Amino acid sequence: MSKVAEIATTFFGYLKRPDLYPELRRKIWKNLFNRSSALRGKEEAEIWCKKLAVSEKDFIEKVLKIPFISFQEIFPQEYQAALQAQERTPVKMGGAGSLSVIYYINEYVSSKSSVETGVAYGWSSFAALASLVKRNGTLFSSDMPYIMQNQSEDFVGCVIPEKYKNNWDLYRFADKESLPKIIAKANSFDVIHYDSDKTYDGRIWAYTLLWDKLRKGGIFMSDDIGDNAAFKDYCESKGLEPYVIEFDGKYAGVVIKN
Repeated sequence: MSKVAEIATTFFGYLKRPDLYPELRRKIWKNLFNRSSALRGKEEAEIWCKKLAVSEKDFIEKVLKIPFISFQEIFPQEYQAALQAQERTPVKMGGAGSLSVIYYINEYVSSKSSVETGVAYGWSSFAALASLVKRNGTLFSSDMPYIMQNQSEDFVGCVIPEKYKNNWDLYRFADKESLPKIIAKANSFDVIHYDSDKTYDGRIWAYTLLWDKLRKGGIFMSDDIGDNAAFKDYCESKGLEPYVIEFDGKYAGVVIKN
């Protein structure tokens, strides 16, 4: 598909969804006037991440003080079933990420109420819910609908075990519509995992909103923080001391709220 055809298809896809008109306006503005936001400060962010990075095993054992056993080893049957569910899907969505870190940060704070942005197949949702269900907790998820692939709607969260889905509350809008709805659900949250709008401005907006709703002692995590300097700049502006975790050539940032 040519770029022009892709843009036209996306535009008409949005026109069929009045509930997504606010996001369509934002995308038009971003593409016309703010295209550089996605990569702002990328070089300095990558240098910063490399300097601070530790492995997921070191983070879990040295910071969280929990003996490391990989998520796949803890839940082997559920994990294999999830892989098979992904293999059966006819569409391509996001990858798994650091499932062990997501699981253990929820364990560390004994989370009963967690938020995530970005779902796709539901790997991060699966990892968070594996901890939350032990305490009958809830995972609130925001996931933007897939405009270009209508069939993708049927496979969002497809790797999440059915036994976990009663503890899952999914909002299918852009973050700027979903997150105000989600944060109204509780006075505070125990864990927040950000993995959606990767632009600099989009991250800063969401970080500010979500950080204020994170309880003292809770954990904030953001994926792909080497893409631009948003996470670095936000931590520095707030005087936060982040941990940077390297996984599969990418970086995630974690902050424990004091």
